[in-house]
Amino acid sequence: MVMMIEPIAACIEHLQAQRTYDEVIYLSPDGILLDQKTANHLSTRGNLILLCGHYKGIDERIREKYITLEISIGNYVLSGGELAAAVLTDTIVRLIPGVLNDETSALSDSFQDDLISPPVYTRPADFKGMKVPDILLSGNDKEIYNWRLSKAIERTKERRPGIYGHEDEA
Repeated sequence: MVMMIEPIAACIEHLQAQRTYDEVIYLSPDGILLDQKTANHLSTRGNLILLCGHYKGIDERIREKYITLEISIGNYVLSGGELAAAVLTDTIVRLIPGVLNDETSALSDSFQDDLISPPVYTRPADFKGMKVPDILLSGNDKEIYNWRLSKAIERTKERRPGIYGHEDEA
């Protein structure tokens, strides 16, 4: 089953008559793989249209005429693009200033610097004999930063070696 061309074209044209869109994005298994760099870029854009296919997708002519960017959220297939659109929306919206309580929080998330986040802890400092590392309780910001960076590198090498040291050529 392929979605009909006329209703999709009419919808996009109607929306575009109302305002300018920076991107018309089709959520598709053969699009570029969503990553943090793409989310960062899209969070700076003004207006986006997200188009979700269903089953076998949309008529190729829609892709050729209207779509400016195709994105995949992973190497698997969903029944429709709605869940992918929700994932994409969340990755973008949380980067928009004012969405999170602490605007700098998103800047220290996994993948912002091609590393996954280091371990995080909360109170109490000692829970059933499991202790927060002393360095984190020291108050020495430089040492805490170095510890976190070291742990992020260590964790990335161990758990996601494919992204460690990855340099984008953009």
